[in-house]
Amino acid sequence: MTDTHPIASYIEDHRERWLEELFEFLRIPSISTDPARAGDVRSAAEWLLGRLEEAGCTESAIWETAGHPVVYGAWRGAGDSAPTVLIYGHYDVQPEDPVELWSSPPFEPEVRNGKLFARGSADDKGQLYVHAKALEAWMQTEGSCPVNVVFLMEGEEEVGSPNVAASVKEHLDELRCDAVVVSDTTMFAPGLPTLCNGLRGLAYLQVDVQGPNRDLHSGMFGGAVVNPAETLAQMLAACRDDNGRITVPGFYDDVVEVPQTERDDWKALPFDGDAYRESLDVEALLPTGASTLESLWAQPTLDVNGLLSGFTGEGSKTVLPATAMAKVSMRLVANQDPEKIADAFEAYMHELAPPGVKVTVKRMHGGKPWSASREHPVLQAAARAMERGFGAQTVFIREGGSIPLVATLEELFGVPTVMMGFGLPDENAHAPDENLDLGNFYDGVASAAYFFEELAGSDS
Repeated sequence: MTDTHPIASYIEDHRERWLEELFEFLRIPSISTDPARAGDVRSAAEWLLGRLEEAGCTESAIWETAGHPVVYGAWRGAGDSAPTVLIYGHYDVQPEDPVELWSSPPFEPEVRNGKLFARGSADDKGQLYVHAKALEAWMQTEGSCPVNVVFLMEGEEEVGSPNVAASVKEHLDELRCDAVVVSDTTMFAPGLPTLCNGLRGLAYLQVDVQGPNRDLHSGMFGGAVVNPAETLAQMLAACRDDNGRITVPGFYDDVVEVPQTERDDWKALPFDGDAYRESLDVEALLPTGASTLESLWAQPTLDVNGLLSGFTGEGSKTVLPATAMAKVSMRLVANQDPEKIADAFEAYMHELAPPGVKVTVKRMHGGKPWSASREHPVLQAAARAMERGFGAQTVFIREGGSIPLVATLEELFGVPTVMMGFGLPDENAHAPDENLDLGNFYDGVASAAYFFEELAGSDS
């Protein structure tokens, strides 16, 4: 952090206190997918509400949903003529399993070599807390903030955000804004401030293949009865050709071509494709006809996430299984519609299924892809802010993951979204030993605070 603004000094003076607060937050096992942890999820919401009030929010509430609660906070002292920034994040976290692979207990935060290790440190408690501290820094140094700030923090992002959209629609007046900020992405590399201007969407489905009415002896029935496991394997294999292209009819119809300027900028990023491949211990990557970064960020995918059928225990059992199941995710790019893609995939599964089995496709969850112009004044204001906070020129990337609410918020409010991430690609989000670089946390607070100032002075 190189800026001489009084906020820089305030951040330096309060590092230890903020770290202790983060420890408190991370000790709460707010695992949204586990019904037994529902009380912990609520405890995290209540803890966060208190910290937003301490930071300066003069409006605050916990909004109940059909699932876990939404935390709302706002400070509107900048007045009607100033921009309003809506900050979205999530306080729920992934399960800690497998616990035995953690170097320290997942809900007992520990600092090692400048990194904070705990479940939720990077995804997303540490990143969302950046913005609470940015508001605090303004209020404590200047007694005011250049923009109005609204917080929307949900507790179900890790299970697909099933209820937050309804809550947003119920509270549109409280949430109206001129820009949305999300910090749930990563920087491309250490020391390289990064803004994300594209996310892939998602269509996630389960395919069930039912054959005979019970598991059968493979010696007595094999060769006469259609095997659901083999059938499902053949159906899934038929979804991609030898060149890696997805064969679902109509899959690529709405895909938008990546601008050449973005491709050129990606080539300039410090990325070593061979090192990436070697880090995964694989001899080759999937042939897509595009660069690795474009394949990860801006090309649609179809992946089998899980398979289940027949006997999978130790030893042998000569069984012809009655059923087979696969979970399939498709990451989608700009202009692809999740419902349209799900329709096409379901129809293709039925088309591929032979006589002798029954196929059922269940839609689990999904979300629309999102993209933004790098030249938008709001994104340029964010780029300047991050350059001030980190002392280096900001780069733009896309990311291959999905944050379903981003496209929803942009549609509802018609305003630009800034994806201002402070994590790093190797911080093990969703995996054992999740961690957050503390230098990025503190420089992130500075960047978020400077963004308020840059936005107030921009032509947004």
